[in-house]
Amino acid sequence: MSPANKEHANPRFDEIREKAETRKRAFKEAPGPKIHIGMATCGIASGALETKDAFEQMLAQLGIDAQIHTVGCIGHCYAEPFVIIDHPESGFPPIFYPEVTPGKANMLTKLFLAEGDPRFEHILGATEKNEMIPWVMEFARFSQEKRVVMEKCGHIDPEDIYDYIAADGYSTLAGMFQRTPQEIIREIKNSGLRGRGGAGFPTGPKWELAANEARDTKLVICNADEGDPGAYMDRTILESNPHQVLEGIIACAYAIGAHKAVVYVRAEYPLAVRIITGAIQQAKQLGLVGKDILGSSFDLDIEVFQGSGAFVCGEETALIRSIEGFRGMPRHRPPYPVQSGLWGKPTVINNVKTLASIAPILKNGAAWYRKIGTENSPGTAIFSVVGDVVHPGLIEIPMGVTLRTLIFDICGGIPKKKKFKAVQIGGPSGGCLPEDFLDTPIDFDSLTQAGAMMGSGGMVVMDEDTCTVDISRYFLDFTQKESCGECTFCRIGTFHLLTILERITEGEGNEADLKTLEQLSEDIKNGSLCGLGKTAPNPVLTSLRYFKDDYDAHVEEKRCPGMMCRPLVAYYIDLEKCARGCDACVGCCPVEAVFTTSNRKKGIDQSLCVKCGECMVACPPEYDAVRKVSPPQLAPIVERPQQTVKEHK
Repeated sequence: MSPANKEHANPRFDEIREKAETRKRAFKEAPGPKIHIGMATCGIASGALETKDAFEQMLAQLGIDAQIHTVGCIGHCYAEPFVIIDHPESGFPPIFYPEVTPGKANMLTKLFLAEGDPRFEHILGATEKNEMIPWVMEFARFSQEKRVVMEKCGHIDPEDIYDYIAADGYSTLAGMFQRTPQEIIREIKNSGLRGRGGAGFPTGPKWELAANEARDTKLVICNADEGDPGAYMDRTILESNPHQVLEGIIACAYAIGAHKAVVYVRAEYPLAVRIITGAIQQAKQLGLVGKDILGSSFDLDIEVFQGSGAFVCGEETALIRSIEGFRGMPRHRPPYPVQSGLWGKPTVINNVKTLASIAPILKNGAAWYRKIGTENSPGTAIFSVVGDVVHPGLIEIPMGVTLRTLIFDICGGIPKKKKFKAVQIGGPSGGCLPEDFLDTPIDFDSLTQAGAMMGSGGMVVMDEDTCTVDISRYFLDFTQKESCGECTFCRIGTFHLLTILERITEGEGNEADLKTLEQLSEDIKNGSLCGLGKTAPNPVLTSLRYFKDDYDAHVEEKRCPGMMCRPLVAYYIDLEKCARGCDACVGCCPVEAVFTTSNRKKGIDQSLCVKCGECMVACPPEYDAVRKVSPPQLAPIVERPQQTVKEHK
């Protein structure tokens, strides 16, 4: 810890910390194994509640004295429900087990906890280095990440404030009031922290602008209105480590002189809403929030506001109008929120990840933070990597790591030995980058130069079978529906863009459409007021620039190379591979398009087929008889008998 951040004694906090450490010692010294189970949304959706019940029942049945510790998400979403078993008596380090079903929970209880066999074939890795099984540390996700914001996620119980305090939580707050607000702002400015909500505006200067406003009432807003498809970083942090966010909110409020803060979180995140609300109540009970915080003269009230789920409310001025009770619509700037924000008062709005970075910076110093990442983008970035990748989930890496390292080394590359085609960065407002950009460093400036953007951290990986035209249509459909309608260019322009893309994916596009797409996209960017409209055409522009062949195939050949556009594909059955008497495809077809020929093999009536693909899923792997082709006319025509076999008999 740097001298500037040396902790000062605080009798009130010392008493709280002593209680937390006593509880932690009691937990660690309690006899028997410790079972840590992830209970964030992703874990619960995958069956973590049932897994927990299975452990409890089997432990009781076998009479094993063990402690079950519920924690948040550790980021390995592909491995849910995950369990970490710390069984010191076995001699093994804490071991990470993925996809622990109730059946696997029973097996681990019997064989590992009762008999000492850790079942190495089920291990993903160890969470600590140990000479007994050093090979488990080779798993890249444990060694190649740099966790600052997510350091405690998956290790503490987010609903137990003492768990956070025992892990050195709120220690920064304890000594913060011995420093002036100007010193706090100077430390954040020197760190180079930039907003993690997407825009990348420097955090320190934003706080300084608000602090310099000569008005008594100032406000802080934590923006947790996360709406990008496939993005769930803010939700995970609120569900897994809410107190680190609160610590950042308190520091921001103290620095700018605010006594009121709002956590704006979408109502579609019920678990996050419950946990952050509970965290505020717990902090208030211990005197960490509310009146006279830790004996200082500083007061701060924090409340939770549930947004109705409009994507545009992620934009700060629309978010403010939403809290004020109006329809969430952006307004012109200036004045900026730091000058005139919520209720016309100076307001600092920071993203969840930004605020969660504050405590580590104040604890370790700006120089420490500057050593992570790049010169212009210090620190770490958190991405939700989804799509065609072996190990999807949340990854926190230093800024400057390349896309290739993130996708292939950390996330395991493309499944089923398929080739990489593209990566969509920045959500629906980001850009679609091809393989040539895999060595691009991940930071604000490099991604912008490549035609993408950092955004809030959503990343969709696509393999060779992906149609970038359809992907652009998908993202534009999302942004068009989420447009608030205030700007003509955004409201009407995105509608026409979507109409053209739909026409192309249906095989009815022409060369003029491609020119219109490009020109209209530029007009929408230039004519829109807020970031939604200005960035909505990005998927179209980048896919046109880097994947023009996909568009040409749709327009000139009426063919979808990725075979994703339904009007441009057809399914048929290879009669040489089709098995006599197998009715798997017949039973699954929702429109009875699959029929039986006179020799008991199957065919597909193209006039009835809705191209759902269920027949391909149902066909047994040993036969692999169903084929998918584009364009549709490549499918051989098999005449449907006028009489079925049953009628013939």
